[in-house]
Amino acid sequence: QVQLVESGGGLVQAGGSLRLSCAASGRTFSYYVMGWFRQAPGKEREFVAHIIWSGGSTYYADSVKGRFTISRDNAKNTVYLQMNSLKPEDTAVYYCAAGRGGSLWKQYDYWGQGTQVTVSS
Repeated sequence: QVQLVESGGGLVQAGGSLRLSCAASGRTFSYYVMGWFRQAPGKEREFVAHIIWSGGSTYYADSVKGRFTISRDNAKNTVYLQMNSLKPEDTAVYYCAAGRGGSLWKQYDYWGQGTQVTVSS
């Protein structure tokens, strides 16, 4: 089992920044891919970014490329999502996930509880 706990969400004005954190614990997760997804009210869960824990390779959705950065701190077992130049359409609950990787939520086995991000215009 892998436990994931997100933090760092909140309310921010358009153009602002937030950094989300995902603390991981439990069985070894060094071979997992860690992903961030988001879900806005009435919409499907959407891929944001992922990082390969062991090698650090990253991949982003086109909608956040150039604005968001995913990273990890091996010593702290934590994955981050730095979000800059936020837009109102970034408003959603953001989820951290661990799994086999890819851009589909079904490819991930473990999920955090989510953290709300609200961007005001």
